Amino acid sequence: MCAVFGIIGEYEESFAKSTLSLLTHRGPDYCGITQTKNLFFAHQRLSILDTHERSHQPLKHNDILLSFNGEIYNFKELKEELDFDFKTQSDSEVIIASYLKWGIDFVQHLRGMFAIALFDKNTLYLFRDRLGKKPLFYLHDKSRFIFSSEIKALIPFLKKYELNDDALMSYLSFLAPTPPHTFFKNIHKLAAGEYLVLKENQVDIKRYFDLLDIQPNIITTKHEAIAKLEYILEESIAMRLNSDVPMASLLSGGIDSATLNFYAQKKGINLHTYTLGYKEFAKYDERSNAKETAQFLGLQNTEVLISQDDFMQASQKVFDTLDEPLNDPAAIPLYLLFEQIKKDGYKVVLSGEGSDELFLGYRQYFEYLDIQKASSLAHKNWLKKYFRSNFSMNREWEWYKRIFDDTLLFRTSGDKFTDLQKNNLMRRNVKDNESLKYLQPYRDRFEHSLHEDESIWYSYIDLNLFQAEHFLTKLDRVSMAHSIESRTPFLDHKLAETVFSIAPYLRYEEQITKSLLKEIMKNKLHEKILKRKKKGFSNPYMEYLINSQEINLIKEVNEQTGMFKAKELEEYINTASKGSFKQHVWGLYVLSVWLKKWMI
Repeated sequence: MCAVFGIIGEYEESFAKSTLSLLTHRGPDYCGITQTKNLFFAHQRLSILDTHERSHQPLKHNDILLSFNGEIYNFKELKEELDFDFKTQSDSEVIIASYLKWGIDFVQHLRGMFAIALFDKNTLYLFRDRLGKKPLFYLHDKSRFIFSSEIKALIPFLKKYELNDDALMSYLSFLAPTPPHTFFKNIHKLAAGEYLVLKENQVDIKRYFDLLDIQPNIITTKHEAIAKLEYILEESIAMRLNSDVPMASLLSGGIDSATLNFYAQKKGINLHTYTLGYKEFAKYDERSNAKETAQFLGLQNTEVLISQDDFMQASQKVFDTLDEPLNDPAAIPLYLLFEQIKKDGYKVVLSGEGSDELFLGYRQYFEYLDIQKASSLAHKNWLKKYFRSNFSMNREWEWYKRIFDDTLLFRTSGDKFTDLQKNNLMRRNVKDNESLKYLQPYRDRFEHSLHEDESIWYSYIDLNLFQAEHFLTKLDRVSMAHSIESRTPFLDHKLAETVFSIAPYLRYEEQITKSLLKEIMKNKLHEKILKRKKKGFSNPYMEYLINSQEINLIKEVNEQTGMFKAKELEEYINTASKGSFKQHVWGLYVLSVWLKKWMI
């Protein structure tokens, strides 16, 4: 786990090195730089495998340079089929050997998480992994092209700070800016499964992986589905237990983290686990459930308790870590959790991201499937007229309006401000369904694929946006802020491909969330773990925001920017204090913090 950074074109050495130093937290063990005229190619290393100096990067082989962030879990298997004089025991060298054998198709042979920068003669290739676990940002102008693992190392190269309107609007809609947008105009990001080619200062972006390319309905029986899923899930977890440094695991009270730790134990590894708790608001945390799981599995579990002061004092550090607005209040307690894990000496952590999207773990998926049936009503014109003339802020109203309008119902599990809500709140005209433009490339691919079941769309768009740009952004930044590598076994592309090859109804016919995963773990975990209702990473962020009076920042910043209507903004804030639209208001608060720092 590391940071990649480079400049192709004009640069000033001391300035380049100072911006590179902003990424030290991602790789504090070694800083490597290869530089020539018009080329500054760098790497900050966090040593996980083959910690010897022979594996320092950038790696060089003839005319090829490599700077790589991530882990290739099948690198040992690849080594056996590659005719190459290997000098290290690392996975990095395998990337170069694979490139020499297969060209840019080498990426199809990799199983893992990665952001890869590979420079061959006069051509630069950048790859972001299939499911978006590792980030890659870039800035391109007439004189140079700059790439980085985080936005913070690109900001100093901007001539001026300008707000990217597409980032703002997609953030309000879907909790995070959608690719290729970032909040800083002219700084872009690769999407999951994309690669970039830079040659003669011309940029070309292509897609090398798409889950929708998987043929649907290959697996049509529940028995076969469970057998194949269990095999690949166990394999995926086992691959991610390989480390030359200490490893821990997150533990909630749910099935996902319990599953990871069960299979780790099956491989003879008892991981030290960590659970979050809240001093003033224990009702939000899962300590009691996690304790039961730890006792059942015989795990050593550490509870990390945080207070309102801890939360608010850490918030600015987290916002700085994220570089741009991300509407996820769980980023702050997760940052504090990783802070403790680092103090205890761990450099690798297992986490359960991706299970909900693959196995339909959100109850709302089933609600959407049910509401979707209303689209087939023969006589719905009067309903269409009714919903158009009777606006409501409630999300259920919005869902039915979409159905009767014959427009797209499901727009990610991070669907937050609707277009009509934005139109009501903002001092600008926002057309209904305007935000669909950020989803359209994904929807077009879905409609041109062989997949027809809408539940596959739910998983597909959530993996690409709700996971890759929201949850995985949070996990990567807050863990790497403490120089910790996070591994997510459920987000193995082979496992995801298997799910997409299953007859979709097998995931939801029983109307039980994660029914296939629960079937896999039925005789392995205690029944209480399997039947617990999903709680999610809930926390008392709104109570903290109100009690600290930090919530007033929203109105203060709005007085300077005039972005939102004062009366409607006040209504949102008052409603949030009563328990509704809380994440809407948190998103406005995070946005206000960023605007105050960069735009006012």
